[in-house]
Amino acid sequence: MKLPIINRAKKKSSIRAGEGRLAFFAVSPFYFLYLIFGIFPILYTSYMAFFSWDPLGEKIFIGLANFTNLLADDTLWKALRNTLSIWVLGTVPQLALALYMATLLNRTRLRFSGFWRSAILIPNVTSVLAIAVIFSSLYGRDFGLINYALSFFGIDKINWMNGTFSSHVEIATMIIWRWTGYNALIYLAAMQSIPKELYESAQLDGANAWEQFRFITLPGIRNVLIFTVTMSTIGGLQTFNEPYILGGITGGNDKQFYTLAMFLYEEAFRKFQFGYGAAIGIFIFFCVVIFAIINATIASKIAKD
Repeated sequence: MKLPIINRAKKKSSIRAGEGRLAFFAVSPFYFLYLIFGIFPILYTSYMAFFSWDPLGEKIFIGLANFTNLLADDTLWKALRNTLSIWVLGTVPQLALALYMATLLNRTRLRFSGFWRSAILIPNVTSVLAIAVIFSSLYGRDFGLINYALSFFGIDKINWMNGTFSSHVEIATMIIWRWTGYNALIYLAAMQSIPKELYESAQLDGANAWEQFRFITLPGIRNVLIFTVTMSTIGGLQTFNEPYILGGITGGNDKQFYTLAMFLYEEAFRKFQFGYGAAIGIFIFFCVVIFAIINATIASKIAKD
């Protein structure tokens, strides 16, 4: 009498196994493509970094020479300082402003909320070249709107393009303008997933708006905060388009626009030193990993507190 039960159990087990194989085959194209376009380039770049490789010459194994030469290269450290400066100036205000905008958009009584939610995404879908042209005009030395506004406060004209810090401010404002709305919508989606009952209970207990934001909103969007901080770190340490458009591949007269990504591009695709460029890529990879972990840890701690 037990045999039919055993047979039914085996049949169910085989059905589950078949469903598991079907699910695996359904998602396998993603992993296959990720292996080709994600893992393989990292491994091959790591391999290339140990060679002196000119595409018109011979590929010669040189061990760690590319890395030792890279660490002794002053251009690397200048590019790293520029990258970190632009990243800090462009990321911290951007995420803070995005969080504030998301809080405003999350209000239930906001008029034309649908319009505002769509409008803040416009800068993100605008061409980087168009944004660069607009901001170049705004930061123009003689006829720029920024210098004109500063003149009312008795501040002399600033040559934004030539100074190191001022050029970083210019690039950072472009990044802030482009990505704030995008991150604000991500925060807004996370905020709307928080149960309204929590806010209602907090109001009954006498919690003000700041206390609700600190003890309900921030913990509720903790994972999204970590995500945006991590992605902003990855993007910030790979900044290329904005400084390239404004300063060219040389990075300006004093290399004030020169970033790590531009350094890699120049060495690998202009000087055709693919081995040295691969070493730069590995350096950028480890910088991204280290700073992403640090920032994610800080963001997690802030959300918990």
